Amino acid sequence: MTEAPATRKHGKNAFLFVIVCVAMDMIGFGIIIPVMPSLLSELTGQPAAETVVIGGYLMATYGILNFAAMPTIGNLSDRFGRRPILLVSIATLGMDFIIMGLADSVWLLFIGRALTGISSATFSTANAYIADVTEPEDRGKAFGMIGAAFGIGFILGPAIGGLLGAIDTRLPFFGAAVLSVINFLYGFFVLPESLKPEHRRAFELRRANPFGAVKHFSKVPKVAWFIVTFGIFQFAHSVFPSTWNFYADIRYNWSEAQIGFSLACVGLGSALTQVFLIGPSIKRFGPLRTALYGILIMIFALALYSIAVQGWMIYAIIPLSALGGIFGPALNQIMSGLTPRNAQGELQGATASLNAFSIIFAPLLMTQTLHAFSSREADIYFPGASFLLAAVLTTLCLLPFYLGVRANREEVEQLAPAE
Repeated sequence: MTEAPATRKHGKNAFLFVIVCVAMDMIGFGIIIPVMPSLLSELTGQPAAETVVIGGYLMATYGILNFAAMPTIGNLSDRFGRRPILLVSIATLGMDFIIMGLADSVWLLFIGRALTGISSATFSTANAYIADVTEPEDRGKAFGMIGAAFGIGFILGPAIGGLLGAIDTRLPFFGAAVLSVINFLYGFFVLPESLKPEHRRAFELRRANPFGAVKHFSKVPKVAWFIVTFGIFQFAHSVFPSTWNFYADIRYNWSEAQIGFSLACVGLGSALTQVFLIGPSIKRFGPLRTALYGILIMIFALALYSIAVQGWMIYAIIPLSALGGIFGPALNQIMSGLTPRNAQGELQGATASLNAFSIIFAPLLMTQTLHAFSSREADIYFPGASFLLAAVLTTLCLLPFYLGVRANREEVEQLAPAE
């Protein structure tokens, strides 16, 4: 019964599913963000300045399991195809939302996050799917559409979560679970397989463990330096999902609805950037310069977030930080162009592993920094310290990026736009 969709030719429905898949998962994820400070306060009886630490531990739990599982999932998608991996991931994500919605203790939240960490293959496998069905020169724009779907999810998710959270703190979790069920059914009946049998490879355990995947790419420095750049950027960028809701509560005393609206604006800015700027930017400047501009823009935006003493300032900075979103798709185009077709899943698994590795430590670092500079015992009260730290870390991306360019000199010349 599951073979029929896999035999259909690729078309608009297949590409549409990947876009919808990412968008709906981001809606589900975004729905729960505005209510998380309230839920943790409800379960612990502590204010946001204290529960932000627990929020960091929850994300670290996700990161640990994600780091351990993602290379295996990427390799499994290279062996068995993208479709079954996507469907299993979506189904398990729905289970996580149900568990969190019913949680009467913090420990159940940790169980839910652990399950999501193991199964959260949607984004990396979706990227591999896109790489399967597009030509190298078109992948930057296609990856931009994935980013746009991500942004759309963050437009709708937090806004819906803020509204549902005003009714009941648990309601957003069940709403997210319903979205996962709908997403699964849509994929089950619509999604064809993208990886042809001749492009599949045998599953190798040594390439499927988290350190093995990174080790494999470390032997190819032309790709490895760009993967390191991606990892550091994601580490710094983790300041948003790990602290934004708590930061807004602590510094601006925003409600769930206000937090949801601000995140919706972030998603809108991201979507507009991905849809209207990625393609033209890569065409005019090339993926290399586009990625570099993304790094520089994000450094400046993060520094501004750190000194935004009034809530309205956040809305003035959001459009600038959205422009930094040109980095990811441009760098993905560079890396995928240097990787064989039968290793695209492994590439995405390796980058996802570094991302997960950063999620282990970044939330701990960012939330602890926010707590240290916002508690009553703080010697210096500076809630923006976590964003300033993120700006410094993003600056560090410039070193491996430069080394990747130097190790990739001949290919870089080919990436330059035609005059």
